Amino acid sequence: MKKCASDLTLIIGIILAHLLLFFTFKDKSVFWYMLTASMLLLISYSIVKENFDDHASFINFLSYGIGSGLVLFGVFLAGNGLIDGLHLPFKNDVNKLYNRFSPTEIWHYIVLILVIIPGEEIFWRGFVQKRISRHLNRTLSIAIAALLYASVNIYSEFMILPFAAFISGIYWGFLYAWKKSISLVIVSHLVFNLFLLVFMPLK
Repeated sequence: MKKCASDLTLIIGIILAHLLLFFTFKDKSVFWYMLTASMLLLISYSIVKENFDDHASFINFLSYGIGSGLVLFGVFLAGNGLIDGLHLPFKNDVNKLYNRFSPTEIWHYIVLILVIIPGEEIFWRGFVQKRISRHLNRTLSIAIAALLYASVNIYSEFMILPFAAFISGIYWGFLYAWKKSISLVIVSHLVFNLFLLVFMPLK
């Protein structure tokens, strides 16, 4: 842990992510503009500071990416069914979250696919998790990276979002550690988000 804390490049990146996401969530009217700009900055920082693993073949990253994205969406679908079935007090938050942050215009979907989803994986898995894994074992580095990924979502003011980010961060973290392919986790994230936001929204 001390070695992680002394990794100045990692610490600066995490602080930068928190500052950017704080301002991104602050004003709903500029959310999509700020989120796009924030992810472009984090992508740039990651590319300058880190080399990315991409060891899977085209067929491999496509098949595992699509399959894993569908599996994760299935987990969230089951969780949503559990919330409904047990009448847990989270359904209202899920609906509010969709109403506040879902893409509503064509350009939102374009930047989601081309910038935001790739940016999240490049930064949180390709940069943060990879740097932490140099100092800690695989399981611990995945857990800490997922916690950090979840932590920037506290500014949304919906506590279900950091929880969802932590679950998905653990999932994609293990996938990245296993397959060593940033393209694979980007495809997985893309498939998951398309179902979550477009094909089968949970609201």
